[in-house]
Amino acid sequence: MIPAEDAQDTAFRDIGKAAKPHHMPLIFIHGLGLDHHCFDGIIPALAPTHRVISFDLVGHGNTPPDPNERPSLDLFARQTLALMNRLDLDKAVLIGFSLGGMINRRFAMDYSDRTAGIVVMNSPHHRGAAGQKAVEERALKTRSEGVAATMEATLARWYTEPFRTKHPEIMQHTADQLLRNDPDWYADCRFVLAAGVTELIKPEPPIDCPCLIITCQHDSGSTAAMSHEISAEIPASQTRIIPDLQHLGLIEAPEMFSDAIIQFLNANTM
Repeated sequence: MIPAEDAQDTAFRDIGKAAKPHHMPLIFIHGLGLDHHCFDGIIPALAPTHRVISFDLVGHGNTPPDPNERPSLDLFARQTLALMNRLDLDKAVLIGFSLGGMINRRFAMDYSDRTAGIVVMNSPHHRGAAGQKAVEERALKTRSEGVAATMEATLARWYTEPFRTKHPEIMQHTADQLLRNDPDWYADCRFVLAAGVTELIKPEPPIDCPCLIITCQHDSGSTAAMSHEISAEIPASQTRIIPDLQHLGLIEAPEMFSDAIIQFLNANTM
């Protein structure tokens, strides 16, 4: 188990402060192979009214891998709890992208008393047999051939073609970031992304906090149908589908995500 003091190894950024007493702290949880900087386009719109914490998951960015434990949703949820304890946060709204949107659901299931609300962004759910097979095959290819083996396909799934053409520097930055990951840890995280959804389908009891589920129209791995399915399993939830974009729409059009989050926070007095 991760005790509170182990969060000392967690790299994080803590900015902004609550403009009103009811404004809850916001904790951002990034996706596979990335780090807390993937939210750099969203956070500036939220920091004037909320305390905003973003951090690097274990084995990502500037947070080292755990030498005694392999990746799991449970590990990352406990890391999040440990960081909250370190920062003396009783409750927070957890905003997770992709793998992060699996982690915040796991957190809400395990630590409901510490969860004010969750925002699930571009995160998978039940994939069906063909979709599940494809994700597992990508994980196996990463394990056997390395991170670079799936790089071209990854960038094509994550960004729209016009954006890839217009911003080669962002494609290079994303590729470099993925390649900096420890290969074994990254491969294990791909298996968590592949298999972890089974932990989250039809939770019993259901997640009982306010929830916003966002995805993009052309996100092939976290589809609109999946988002509606997640919403159907969480009573106090709503869904927002961002038009035209793919998996990393939060990089291409961050204002569309920050606007949706602000509306959700205001509607739920958080």
